[in-house]
Amino acid sequence: MKTTLDWLKQHIETQASLDEIVETLTRIGLEVEGVENPGATLAAFKVAKVLSAAPHPQADKLQVLSVDAGDGPLQVVCGAPNARAGMLGVFGPSGATVPSNGMVLKVTAIRGVESNGMMCSTRELELGEDHDGIIELPADAPIGMAYPDYAGLNDPVIDINVLPNRPDCMSVRGIALDLVVAGLGTAKPLAYAPVEGAGEGPDVRTEDAAGCPAFFAQSVSGLTNGEAPEWMRRRLTAIGQRPISTLVDITNYVMFDLGRPLHVYDRAKLSGGLVARKAAAGEQVVALNGKTYTLAETMTVIADAAHVHDIGGIMGGEDSGVSAETTDVIIECAYFDPERIARTGQALMLTSDARSRFERGVDPAFLEEGLAIATRLVLDLCGGSASAPTYSGMPPLDRKRIAYDPALAETLGGLAVAEDRQRAILTALGFTVEADWTVLPPPARRDVDGPADLVEEIIRIEGIDSVAPVPLPRAAGVAKPTATPEQRLESRARRAAAARGLNETLTWSFLSDAQATAIGGGAWTLANPISEELKVMRPSLLPGLFSAAERNMKRGAAGVRLFEIGRRYLADGEHPTLGVVLAGENRARGWQDGKAKPFDAFDAKAEALALLAAIGAPVENLQVMGDAGEAWHPGQSGTLRLGSKTVLAAFGMVHPLTLRAFDLDGSVAAVELYLDALPAKRSTGFARAAYAPPALQAVRRDFAFLVPETLAAETLVRAVKGSDKASIVAARLFDVFTGAGVEPGYKSLGVEVTLQPGEKSFAEADLKAIADKVVAAAAKLGASLRG
Repeated sequence: MKTTLDWLKQHIETQASLDEIVETLTRIGLEVEGVENPGATLAAFKVAKVLSAAPHPQADKLQVLSVDAGDGPLQVVCGAPNARAGMLGVFGPSGATVPSNGMVLKVTAIRGVESNGMMCSTRELELGEDHDGIIELPADAPIGMAYPDYAGLNDPVIDINVLPNRPDCMSVRGIALDLVVAGLGTAKPLAYAPVEGAGEGPDVRTEDAAGCPAFFAQSVSGLTNGEAPEWMRRRLTAIGQRPISTLVDITNYVMFDLGRPLHVYDRAKLSGGLVARKAAAGEQVVALNGKTYTLAETMTVIADAAHVHDIGGIMGGEDSGVSAETTDVIIECAYFDPERIARTGQALMLTSDARSRFERGVDPAFLEEGLAIATRLVLDLCGGSASAPTYSGMPPLDRKRIAYDPALAETLGGLAVAEDRQRAILTALGFTVEADWTVLPPPARRDVDGPADLVEEIIRIEGIDSVAPVPLPRAAGVAKPTATPEQRLESRARRAAAARGLNETLTWSFLSDAQATAIGGGAWTLANPISEELKVMRPSLLPGLFSAAERNMKRGAAGVRLFEIGRRYLADGEHPTLGVVLAGENRARGWQDGKAKPFDAFDAKAEALALLAAIGAPVENLQVMGDAGEAWHPGQSGTLRLGSKTVLAAFGMVHPLTLRAFDLDGSVAAVELYLDALPAKRSTGFARAAYAPPALQAVRRDFAFLVPETLAAETLVRAVKGSDKASIVAARLFDVFTGAGVEPGYKSLGVEVTLQPGEKSFAEADLKAIADKVVAAAAKLGASLRG
């Protein structure tokens, strides 16, 4: 919600500075997200007079102007058709920056004639869409004055984050009244001249009491729909609204000023009266945004005898929209059910400023006044004559009755506030406080549901910074650990990943359909997603990491090493997971070889094993098996398993088709560690087992085997280690050789075996017996000792 300082002061009499207003708004729960002054970008532009205008000697459509901006005549080349001697406009001197395109003006030659700046149009200054000519100012505009000062553009725009539970502050007046209660001034009365009208009111009615309980309307005939006055256009433009025409601008102005959405129909385009009813299934309407929407019977619409003209409370229809030729209108001021509006907007994926207010809940007691104010503005700015108003239905005006105990301010809110002060705060906020402390919220505050909400209102006005910090009671003695085993595991995994130089990231738990399909599809789809890009609950952490890597790579990162700890959402529930993505360069190019080294599958495997080891997984017992899945590169990926079924990790290169779905170039390595698949460890208390080194020296023996090329080295190593479990404590691959001396189709694998004697040292016969077992185990795999 945006407002300007001047606009805010139309509703409040105050001497407070901008800084005081901003600080107070944030203090009472209306967080200010930013303040900017649109006039600051136009500070260099001045009011100037065109002294003379002559044809350009080298261009038919250009003129050479003599312009006085307060410092004497300057020569300016101009192409505007309305530029002429004697007119006043807006001049941008050399050094000024044009807001619309960022161009810095400088003295330059245009078709051989020197130009010392430019005369500006409305669009070039981003003050409107008019670009047919330069701005024309009144004859009494002071020459040389800074244009923002003359036009009143030095009006700071305050951007306020209004939370969903404050529907009353979705208007400038609502925000101003909150400042009044906070002690920053006095409220100005909402003054307007009632419109009694003459003749019969418009034919409107509601047939959908649940979706549209009240439909009020008034007609105005014989009006002229031109351009809204400058003050209204300036305020709407300041908050990001594009001025369109007087009638449309009036409805927008009343909505932002008073929180009362309205709609205006061109009576000449209607067939009979208007009715608020439920839509027929499959019925269609072309909305003001030019899109066609197919409606359901659960939606409320405004229609005439021929067809639908309005998606009730969300957006009007194109067929009955007003134009410059409109002379007779019906002004609609209705109340729509918030839940119905929210469901309709979500189903149609259609947002609007009206919807954001109706689904929060507009003031149901402000229909008659809202209609009268809008009608008065139409009469004052467009002329014409008004009919009598038509009131169909009744808005829900029943007020809740909340039993309140003033002691809750201290017990629940932590701040002792005198009862008289609490009563004064609630009364100032529009609540009715009866003698027995039964409190009736104002109609505009449908968010207030119980005593806790009343405490919140009192504390935020009294000052939440006045609530004293109170430490929680602490039990005597040494505090017991509160982290669960799962939390401790995730903490160790996070520290280990960071220690290995990986950068942690946090990504959305939701994906688009396309992204989920690229990695095999998701099991859970949201019925009411924030957007189509966040629709499927992620079955893997990798898509979010891919997107983060893509953003970093496109911003110049040569190599990306990212990790995230989060949840995957599969058909059987959620699973804690650690994801790693390695993209780009693993090693930058250097003088040794001149080439950068990309990440490969072995880098991914190394990360997976190192992280598993750091979190206590039995890596010495793991097996590498098969490809990791369709999202991974076949032959360059695999899984790490305990046995044949327990998968602890997937690792390797990502499939090129998967990368294409995430707009990633080059090769990318990745890892997923499934933290909930790790075998649970029994607690042994805080103490570690005593260190007990073996009494005798270990013995190492090397074996070189000739094996078929297709045999995995790990298979051979595991067979060797298992050949004598009592004596062999470790086995590892230390050499791979092919070439001279090795038959085609074979390779030589060197395996180092570590033997640990127990009660006595090995004798030669013992070592030979163990060696025979190693060779026999290898022979079962087709391996033989290399001669």
